[in-house]
Amino acid sequence: MPDIKVTPLGAGQDVGRSCILVSIGGKNIMLDCGMHMGYNDDRRFPDFSYITQNGRLTEFLDCVIISHFHLDHCGALPYMSEMVGYDGPIYMTHPTKAICPILLEDFRKITVDKKGETNFFTSQMIKDCMKKVVPLNLHQTVQVDEELEIKAYYAGHVLGAAMVQIKVGSESVVYTGDYNMTPDRHLGAAWIDKCRPDLLISESTYATTIRDSKRCRERDFLKKVHETVERGGKVLIPVFALGRAQELCILLETFWERMNLKAPIYFSTGLTEKANHYYKLFITWTNQKIRKTFVQRNMFEFKHIKAFDRSYADNPGPMVVFATPGMLHAGQSLLIFKKWAGNEKNMVIMPGYCVQGTVGHKILNGQKKLEMEGRATLDVKLQVEYMSFSAHADAKGIMQLIRMAEPRNMLLVHGEAKKMEFLKDKIEQEFRGTNTTQNLTNPSVPVDISLNLLKREMALGGPLPDAKRPRTMHGTLIMKDNSLRLVSPEQALKELGLSEHQLRFTCRVQLHDPHSDNDTLGRIYTHLKSVLKTYSIQHVPDGTVIVESIVIKVTSSAEEPNLKVILLSWSYQVNKCDELNLN
Repeated sequence: MPDIKVTPLGAGQDVGRSCILVSIGGKNIMLDCGMHMGYNDDRRFPDFSYITQNGRLTEFLDCVIISHFHLDHCGALPYMSEMVGYDGPIYMTHPTKAICPILLEDFRKITVDKKGETNFFTSQMIKDCMKKVVPLNLHQTVQVDEELEIKAYYAGHVLGAAMVQIKVGSESVVYTGDYNMTPDRHLGAAWIDKCRPDLLISESTYATTIRDSKRCRERDFLKKVHETVERGGKVLIPVFALGRAQELCILLETFWERMNLKAPIYFSTGLTEKANHYYKLFITWTNQKIRKTFVQRNMFEFKHIKAFDRSYADNPGPMVVFATPGMLHAGQSLLIFKKWAGNEKNMVIMPGYCVQGTVGHKILNGQKKLEMEGRATLDVKLQVEYMSFSAHADAKGIMQLIRMAEPRNMLLVHGEAKKMEFLKDKIEQEFRGTNTTQNLTNPSVPVDISLNLLKREMALGGPLPDAKRPRTMHGTLIMKDNSLRLVSPEQALKELGLSEHQLRFTCRVQLHDPHSDNDTLGRIYTHLKSVLKTYSIQHVPDGTVIVESIVIKVTSSAEEPNLKVILLSWSYQVNKCDELNLN
């Protein structure tokens, strides 16, 4: 594989805070820039100090690419560009560019206006960040600069989601972001051509899952909702504002129409109208059925689903409420959950993946007592159901994408370690010759470097140091008193009071040859010259052949003249070793 370096700053073996650094052909690309739903402290955003310790982000990164508008993929974008400081291009599709600032502003309002957090990005920062965005069209090759080009492919998942191919010369990487290989009621299936990248970086949220029939899941979902409403209970469905929300709204709208049901269905937040607007605006990103019927009937104009007012949560009688956000970690969905959790007639249906640390994850794991803010305890008596309407590829879908793209190597991110391990084995069994790994990390270790060593390295010539093209430096690493120092071998010997030693290695090979010693040596020289073309090989008059630093001599055996003894010897300076480890 070419020298492609991948460093996850988030979502390496986790779901949330997606941020993958890729170095390819001397170019550095940041893939997604998300936040983590499970944290409210510094761990919420990726650790950009990994990059900024070598200078500003703008100097290090050639571009940033955002795969789609979910906050775990774009939530840290204004923080990164406006607060940490990045002035380069940010690429995303047209729908993502339109919807992203709305969700970022929603996230900012919850964090700053409601929770009162400081040191957070402002509305103006979101606007300034979006000015740096360059929109992408599907299948359009975009030249970032003379060497770097990118191309977007349809990913399904949510409106505007894209997989991206990155090429520098003959080297290429494909990053999937989140994708879905199964078409649904409003989006098509992900697709990519047989681009055979050197590396495919794929999400693996559902690495061990093969989903049952979508029709069966939909039937179970409608049955649960109907039964709860019939007995006078309330149903809470936490969703993200765009994506699964529209999918399930279409499903319930059709069912309510068919069954002539009267219980009200509500959708929280003012995003319903905005979502409807964007689905109309970007109708070409939806599936074939919606595009065909759009002129006669807009599937996103619902008769039975009305806007929700927070006072409705206290109304008596049955109702169904779609509320954001989808993992019950904040916002309207959490407020409604707190009000309804104590009644066993009610039900919460979790339609997608929940990150560890969120309320959604806790109740799905059977927790009946929750510690809320202010140390108040909440008793969970309502019924909890998990029905996966997630728009992520399952294990079968991931395998399908590998067959489509035919990558040489695979890297799994955006998933749980054990599940990744399982899928890694499956991929290696089915696609022999494809190297798979779960994620790559390259931790930063600070080392003090001797000024004399730096001056000596500079004197050797070669290109000047460049943050994007690191240069190898040879020295001796001294580990002492919990500190690391890189010095010249001579300085290390002097400091540590060690004397220089030389080790000599020898190896003997015997062969039968009736020719003279010089003839045998000459034939060895001719053979090595023809085989080892890139090595320095000399035939010295004193009866030796030197290959790099290995000396070869030929002598006849005293007992048997036809038996030649070939002696190989080489020396090794102890002061040239790379590491001295002192306790």
